[in-house]
Amino acid sequence: MSKKNVYMDHGATTPVRQEALEAMLPFFTELYGNPSSLHAQGRDVRKAFEEARRITAASLGAEPDEIYFTSGGTESNNIALRGAAKKQGSGHIITSSIEHHAVLDVCKDLEKQGFTVTYLPVDQFGLVSLEDVEASIKPDTFMISVMAANNEVGTVQPVSEIGELAAKHGILFHTDAVQVVGQIPLNLKELNVDFLSLSAHKFNGPKGIGALYKRKGVKIDPLYHGGGQERKLRPGTENVPGVVGLSKALELAVGELPQKADALEKLRDRLIEGLMEIDDVLLNGHREKRLPGNINVSFQYIEGESVLLSLDLQGVAASSGSACSSGSLDPSHVLSAIGLDHQTAHGSIRFSLGRGNTVEDIDYVLDIMPPIVERLRQMSPVRKEGG
Repeated sequence: MSKKNVYMDHGATTPVRQEALEAMLPFFTELYGNPSSLHAQGRDVRKAFEEARRITAASLGAEPDEIYFTSGGTESNNIALRGAAKKQGSGHIITSSIEHHAVLDVCKDLEKQGFTVTYLPVDQFGLVSLEDVEASIKPDTFMISVMAANNEVGTVQPVSEIGELAAKHGILFHTDAVQVVGQIPLNLKELNVDFLSLSAHKFNGPKGIGALYKRKGVKIDPLYHGGGQERKLRPGTENVPGVVGLSKALELAVGELPQKADALEKLRDRLIEGLMEIDDVLLNGHREKRLPGNINVSFQYIEGESVLLSLDLQGVAASSGSACSSGSLDPSHVLSAIGLDHQTAHGSIRFSLGRGNTVEDIDYVLDIMPPIVERLRQMSPVRKEGG
């Protein structure tokens, strides 16, 4: 069997699609004006920039003046959480124990500033309980932040229901939707959120550009000062090519739903079913309530890093469930939160599918995985000691 090049790490980043690239190119060359300038070159660019905002809003079911362009999901999360905290001055925040570090680390920093934070537990599938959310509400709770879907195990959270609960208690609700936008249908007219974060490079747009949805009427304080751009919430010269690329990629991604999601689910389920035929493999995350392209499995008795490197040698790009590569011996906080012991968590691999993946890709991975697992288990001291 000849080696293939198979990319299954779309949860980390995606290739920029040709249509988005072509839409961006003029704004690096002939349309290079500053959109804040009053001359014709600036006005032409401003017109294109605001059209990109309109397209982005329409793709999400929002109004144009509810969209603020940022550098990506991390900045969007920071603007929402820190901006609300700055406006509030003090109080209590509720989040989940499996958030991305772009939310968790902000909350930990806000704790140092005197805010209190409740980190909600999740069940063995990675789901947040509505009862736990309501039980955690205090008189001074001003913000709830729960991700739309987990980046590691793919579990989709009951965002709309949490939003209803937050609204009932007069609490702001933010969701990190970086993994969801462009992957499953989403309409902000029906979703009960005050803030939503997204990042273009997760749906075949360029890196370094994202957006924050802020519901009309919600007030937060800006984190930066220095200009009037993005209605003073995110000042600085606009990344016009990035915004144009984001809007084009988002428009196309949303236009392909739900057919794209259905196709990915079929590929996902084929891969899950094949991997589960290998002995001592566990599926992490919820079986049904999960992102259409997410597969996270634990291969017991072996290290995920070793599996990852073995896959790479066979031309397959995936990601590990452990944090070893970052210099930490601790397993992923997400896998620990769903109850996996350290050994099982360290044997976890995430495959994340996207545009371009085929049945042939799935079958190639299923062909090479059993011998990889068998070879690594034969070398594993954990296997030998466990019998």
